Amino acid sequence: MLTTLKTAYTDTRSDHLAWSLGREPLPALAVLDLRLHGFAVQLRLLGASHQVLLEAEDGRCSETVACISGSSTPLPLGVSTLVDGREYEFAARVEELSQGAFAGRAQELLALVADHPHGLAGTFPGTPHAFTALLAQWNEGTVGWRTWHAYPQEGRLVTTRTCLGVTSMPMSLRPPGDPVSSR
Repeated sequence: MLTTLKTAYTDTRSDHLAWSLGREPLPALAVLDLRLHGFAVQLRLLGASHQVLLEAEDGRCSETVACISGSSTPLPLGVSTLVDGREYEFAARVEELSQGAFAGRAQELLALVADHPHGLAGTFPGTPHAFTALLAQWNEGTVGWRTWHAYPQEGRLVTTRTCLGVTSMPMSLRPPGDPVSSR
């Protein structure tokens, strides 16, 4: 699904993006609700930022990559941790592209996500090639998502990839202090 976001492009620097787990839902400009193998997945566009909410019978996950005021956790290159007993892996990278390469890559990614049943992309009015896109997928026992945050004025494309294991680890095998959903 491709939508034009009804807001001005304001998250203007890629190095302002921060990452966090466990945030409550933030106000979204566009939302796509999905079911992937028993998981409720909600893809949320927050401007040049994203939030993914995932819920299963035995746990939940909330990932936010956004320009959050007061946040001191910059976008990490990689994270591996447990979320409600499930293996969670996050990776991010920043591509620097020439103006021509950026325009081509933007068109390619928007076409991919716009036509995908598990994709959500938002463009900004009046700002060519500024967009945020998310694509959820099921792959061999994991639910995952990829995101793209475009910063045309910098020639930077921030790409993230997240995988969350489907099977939660039994309580007896979880490390001490691992948070468990209170539901």
